[in-house]
Amino acid sequence: MRFFFARSHKIPFVLNTHGSLLGYKKYLPSRAHHLPYQIYDAATLKISAKRADAIIVSSKLEYEDAIEFGISRRKLHIIPMGIDVINPGEIKSHAEESAELKILFVGRIARVRRIELILQALSQLTIPYSLTIVGGEEKTSSLSKAGYLEELTKLAEDLQISDKVHFVGRKAPEELKAYYQNAEVFVYPSLYENFSQPILEAGAIGLPIIATEVGVAREIVKDGETGFLVQGNPTAIRDRLMQMADPELRSSMGEAIRKVVQQHYSWDQVLQKYVDIYRSLVKS
Repeated sequence: MRFFFARSHKIPFVLNTHGSLLGYKKYLPSRAHHLPYQIYDAATLKISAKRADAIIVSSKLEYEDAIEFGISRRKLHIIPMGIDVINPGEIKSHAEESAELKILFVGRIARVRRIELILQALSQLTIPYSLTIVGGEEKTSSLSKAGYLEELTKLAEDLQISDKVHFVGRKAPEELKAYYQNAEVFVYPSLYENFSQPILEAGAIGLPIIATEVGVAREIVKDGETGFLVQGNPTAIRDRLMQMADPELRSSMGEAIRKVVQQHYSWDQVLQKYVDIYRSLVKS
């Protein structure tokens, strides 16, 4: 999806991609499915991107896609999504011993998220655990096959872990905080993300993160320090979850990732970056 501000003779034209310009290449199954997007770009001559005075992307991944799309580096600016900074007093300590490792996934239930990898990893765990999956099924494209949530439910049954996996459905933003607060580790094995707000939300609440190298995970998950970056396979996820059984490791990683988010993703900082871009364009 692509949004932009209208042009006038006084106001700089700043375009925010609001998602990757080439994401369809990553999550659509075949080149034939890419064709409508390529036709659209050819028909419009990518005119909005060419006319923009500045183009804002939210992550390094979006930046790389924008370069491939044909946007000049001199126009590009990385400004991430922002988040409300959490008061340290509101954050639950993850250093406590617990009867089971409380694992969380938050996001749209879509095939690109590869939630089946989490279930397969859990079936190999030798420690007590529970998994909460927050989100409803949604298709990232009209070409995506429906029925993914039903398949996941069936897989949990086949792996004999359905009593440890809780699908709680969609939750309003004000309800999500409790799920983050009650978890001990956040897992996100997506194939492709341009940003992924749930990863940022988990980091802001002080949850150590196990994720593939997608979206904002590339910026805030420092492998071995604030969480773990993994390849998209169940064994790698299982091994990292086993390490997360250590409450002291969870605590140190959680505090480290919370500080990263606080330092670089607060709304005050994000909004100031927008202001700075507009001021620089007005002066030029």
